Amino acid sequence: MNAPDVPDIETPCVKLCVVDPDSGICIGCGRSRSEIAGWIAMTPAERRDVMAELADRMASLTRIKRRKGGARGRRMAGEDY
Repeated sequence: MNAPDVPDIETPCVKLCVVDPDSGICIGCGRSRSEIAGWIAMTPAERRDVMAELADRMASLTRIKRRKGGARGRRMAGEDY
């Protein structure tokens, strides 16, 4: 059987699906969980509106997040060296 014709839907997904627990924003594409879940049901105009906000979301996400790995992370975890 052939799959039914499914229209191509523009998506910002980069196949890096990890949602930041503090902001609720995917670190791969910048969408919220509800936007990801409802993406197919959105109109093209609604999807374009969300996509217009993604660059600012991603910039703010990286600006407010600080990496906690390495020596800084160990100091924050209370380990002494």
